[in-house]
Amino acid sequence: MAEIEWTNSGASTARPAGWRGITADWSSDQRAFKNVSWGKAMMWIFLLSDTFIFGCFLLSYMTARMSTTVPWPNPSEVFALTIAGHHIPLILIAIMTFVLISSSGTMAMAVNFGYRRDRAKTAALMLVTAAFGATFVGMQAFEWTKLISEGVRPWGNPWGAAQFGSSFFMITGFHGTHVTIGVIFLIIIARKVWRGDFDVERRGFFTSRKGNYEIVEITGLYWHFVDLVWVFIFAFFYLW
Repeated sequence: MAEIEWTNSGASTARPAGWRGITADWSSDQRAFKNVSWGKAMMWIFLLSDTFIFGCFLLSYMTARMSTTVPWPNPSEVFALTIAGHHIPLILIAIMTFVLISSSGTMAMAVNFGYRRDRAKTAALMLVTAAFGATFVGMQAFEWTKLISEGVRPWGNPWGAAQFGSSFFMITGFHGTHVTIGVIFLIIIARKVWRGDFDVERRGFFTSRKGNYEIVEITGLYWHFVDLVWVFIFAFFYLW
């Protein structure tokens, strides 16, 4: 049997029952994203697909590490820095993690002030978030430079299993690319917020509707995802 649904105009429409009805709802976008904007829904779909990619990378890394017969390099030694004559393991990675997690806090505050339409605080917090992200990328570049100078390559390294180099550059490089793209978009959106593009309905990217600060939240969704992925990379790659 078919269920009867009433539209806003008062007209009734027949909805198939059972699984056909569920399929009809999803395919016609009447239930799944009824109260969600198109931009936010597309960002969630993109993040879901990106989750699969990062998941495959981490699974490949774990498979390579557990299957190799050659000893895997010790992260506490490989990623250590010598400061004032002291050999400190993972100090740079700890700072990078702190910086990136802190950026999630400033991004959340930017979203909050964005919906309050406080242009100055929203733009400032987005720029602070971008600065955190740029700092993270800079420290990651320093980490890459250090390891390359020590002989790490995608096909080998001086400390053990050859898969270490390829896994390291692939996973951290892919994540660093995401952070870099996020920093660029943060600066672009912060500039538009500061100029008042969303208040005066100035035409351009992301500014087709007056007072639409939702793009700040959409950017925040992407940024929080990047931070969350780093937590898994940190746990699996640097602590294991």
